[in-house]
Amino acid sequence: MNAQVSAGLRVVVASDKFKGTLTSAEVADAVGAGVRRVCPDATVVSVPVADGGDGTLSAAVAAGYTHVPIVASGPTGEPVPSGYARLGDTAVVELADVSGLVRLPDGIPAPLTATSYGTGELIAAALDAGCTRIILAIGGSASTDGGVGLIAGLTHSPGPITPPGDWEQAIASSQTLALVAAKLDGVRVVVACDVDNPLTGARGAAAVYGPQKGASPQQVAELDARLTRWADLVAEQTGSDLRDVPGAGAAGGVGFAALALLAAELRPGIDLVLDLVRFRDQLTGADLVITGEGALDEQTLHGKAVAGVAAAADGIPTVAVCGVNRLEPQQLRRIGLSAAYALTDVEPDVRRCLAEPRPLLEELGQRIVVDHLTMARTAKGIA
Repeated sequence: MNAQVSAGLRVVVASDKFKGTLTSAEVADAVGAGVRRVCPDATVVSVPVADGGDGTLSAAVAAGYTHVPIVASGPTGEPVPSGYARLGDTAVVELADVSGLVRLPDGIPAPLTATSYGTGELIAAALDAGCTRIILAIGGSASTDGGVGLIAGLTHSPGPITPPGDWEQAIASSQTLALVAAKLDGVRVVVACDVDNPLTGARGAAAVYGPQKGASPQQVAELDARLTRWADLVAEQTGSDLRDVPGAGAAGGVGFAALALLAAELRPGIDLVLDLVRFRDQLTGADLVITGEGALDEQTLHGKAVAGVAAAADGIPTVAVCGVNRLEPQQLRRIGLSAAYALTDVEPDVRRCLAEPRPLLEELGQRIVVDHLTMARTAKGIA
């Protein structure tokens, strides 16, 4: 290694989680350990990121937000330990952490009765604590309630003890909506949203995402009818019909409630998170950016964390680590990646990759920095 080329190397590691195996911070720690084996004097900066779904809360805490613990209602009404992250007057609420699929008891779907009530409780707690800016990450929802539950939880209406279909008339009352408006007076709500589905119809929340939450074809039809009734009631009360706005169908219709009743702004999840963690501030003097996620595939090309980080890297050489890579080199280049390094490149046994990813990531960290330094030496004409 040429000391002139390697001296002062600054590497920014901004990876999403490897779902089910490592958190974002753990990925960065392992990759950083590999970088330092080759370059002991390297500066490795860890910036955990997420795409606006699960992991957003952890990314906020890693960026300096304080976790405020709250016990709230899970998707089927059971109390779950959750909370929000706070910095100044800004609160970060992650729907997945309280109303998500991961909070279903024993993982059993509840397509007709799961609600977003607990998410409303968290927002209410943040507002009661004086927060005036709410960042709401809505990926990973377990429910298709149109955000009826969220509004009920926000206004401390009767809890998730009856099917959401029984709530709509009461929640869409002028009294409830006036209470929502009063609570949100002077408050800005920003929602991390990466889908463009409308609330109802063939591309709506029930039709597209209901089956992923355990809904049968008959239940999908019932859920879509509920969402239609809810949208009709809201339109009657507000004089505005937002059911067809792109993103209204996000998170089982929470996007609709956020747009129609919280006056929310919808933003791409990774863009919102990168601003949240001040990613661009960490790029000053960086020689290399390493991003990553569990699998690089077609979804990566459409608003996932890896593509967002690469786009924001502003020309700094960027590579990705992953469990498995299903993208071609030209696809990687299209989103700003010069290379991808997969655990399966090191260990073909996928079971071992899942069971022991850390040492494999450390090895990838070594490979990445060796390749980077080799290219740097070549560019400088050093043999």
